[in-house]
Amino acid sequence: MSKPNPPERQPRRVINESGIEIQPLYTAADVAASGGEDMIGRPGEYPFTRGIHPLMYRKQPWTMRQYTGFGNAADTNRRFHYLIANGQTGLNVAFDLPTQCGLDSDDPQAEGEVGRVGMAVDTLRDFEIAFEGIDLDRITVSLTINGAAAILIAMYLAMAEKRGYDLSKLRGTAQNDILKEFVGRGTWVYPVAPSIRLVGDTIEYCAQHAPKYSPVSVCGYHIRESGADPAQEMAFAFCIARAYADEVIGRGLAVDEFAGRLSFNFNIAGNLFEQVAKFRAGRSLWAKIMKEQYGATQPGSMWIRMIAGGGGSGLTFEQPELNIVRGAYYALISALSGAQTMALCCYDEAYTIPSEYAQRISLRTMQLLIEEMGLTDTVDPLGGSYYVETLTNQMRARMEEIMREVDAGGGIVRLIADGTIQDRVSAQAYQRQRDIEAGTFRKVGVNCYRIDERPPEMEFHPYREQDAAAQVRALGEVRASRDALQVERTLARVRAEARSGSNLMPAILEAVKAYASVGEITAELVGVFGRYQEPVALRDRPLAAAGG
Repeated sequence: MSKPNPPERQPRRVINESGIEIQPLYTAADVAASGGEDMIGRPGEYPFTRGIHPLMYRKQPWTMRQYTGFGNAADTNRRFHYLIANGQTGLNVAFDLPTQCGLDSDDPQAEGEVGRVGMAVDTLRDFEIAFEGIDLDRITVSLTINGAAAILIAMYLAMAEKRGYDLSKLRGTAQNDILKEFVGRGTWVYPVAPSIRLVGDTIEYCAQHAPKYSPVSVCGYHIRESGADPAQEMAFAFCIARAYADEVIGRGLAVDEFAGRLSFNFNIAGNLFEQVAKFRAGRSLWAKIMKEQYGATQPGSMWIRMIAGGGGSGLTFEQPELNIVRGAYYALISALSGAQTMALCCYDEAYTIPSEYAQRISLRTMQLLIEEMGLTDTVDPLGGSYYVETLTNQMRARMEEIMREVDAGGGIVRLIADGTIQDRVSAQAYQRQRDIEAGTFRKVGVNCYRIDERPPEMEFHPYREQDAAAQVRALGEVRASRDALQVERTLARVRAEARSGSNLMPAILEAVKAYASVGEITAELVGVFGRYQEPVALRDRPLAAAGG
């Protein structure tokens, strides 16, 4: 007797994180139906979907810039030199929580946090130690700092000038994206309006005095980490970048005077094709915005210059060795996406500050793609795929839809100031965690393919109280040796110009050069601007209705 045939397996419905349904097969008809090929173009030409340079990595591979910083400036300097010796081509500096929040190491609120999750910085002296022996013409530096960004940009410029570098030729980047801090990480200091003013001050000052320095890296990365989907990550970042552009254009700067130095920091975690399409779509959409909405004429003003790194939220404490594999795929996505700079999370970042060993693995992963995998041989190798081109058009349309919703709701500044964006992404983050716990969002090693054995032994980065005490002593020594009257005069100027509405960068630079501390300068600005108080918005309120 024959056995009955098993029931036919029905194909499951697939919807990506951005809400786009994925078909089992794509053809040229799908490309045409999604918008056609008009926005593909050629690499190095508008709208830059295929890359901002004609030869991309064929001419120069991506910059490798691992996120690094811990303890004091001397500890961090040693790690910098280790990474450079192993082939790293850029630095991405992590600062401790007190520095990020504008507190000095001897502030009572800083207790227990000095040097814990990044490098402690109090005065210009810390910058002098941190970058000792590093050629700033050869190794560009990115400062991951936001609430205290104007002060630390001033310290970097003052340090470079003191060492004899020409500021008109100095390259580097600061994150300095305060609007995303209100959405995501939370290292704000001042209310929204003066915070945007400070971002505008840095853009305006650098356009005039350090034109090759990038004073802002708009950071969709942390918005995604906070719960946004990939399309929202790009759309919200573009809305924020427009807000900064509007601020400086309102001061009289032409778009081509500053737009070429805006940069972006984006997240890579999840579906390979969704991520690649996200970046290809975002590149052409940003070019369209700058050309059609802002009247940019220089190609560089229309570029997305971006660092793309593995999303920390994609890493797992469970079976942490799998994070090495995830990191390799994140690097592959970054290369296929046309990022200018790559930074990979290390496998141990799910639970600690990366060890030298873990950072070397991530660095070697990026180098392996250059030397062995053929990722630098041709430009946009996925271009022309029916699937990728269709998904690129769909992702671009989804981003434009989100941006229209933001504009209809009163604009990104208003929606962040009243907490609407924060509420949206936090609700999504909560739902994602519920989906992981329920197993509907699959995570290998977490809710599928688990193992019951004991977790492996893990080495945690030690927090040494004696190092924090040494940092406090060093700050005391600087205060004892500096010219107290000069510090007092420069701080008075900061306070006066905060009140007057003048660009604050010249006054902050003068204070930094006098070895005024991060906390002292911040206190003067808080005295004028006040501190930000986080709002609580109405859950699930539609963006377009928020303005009412």
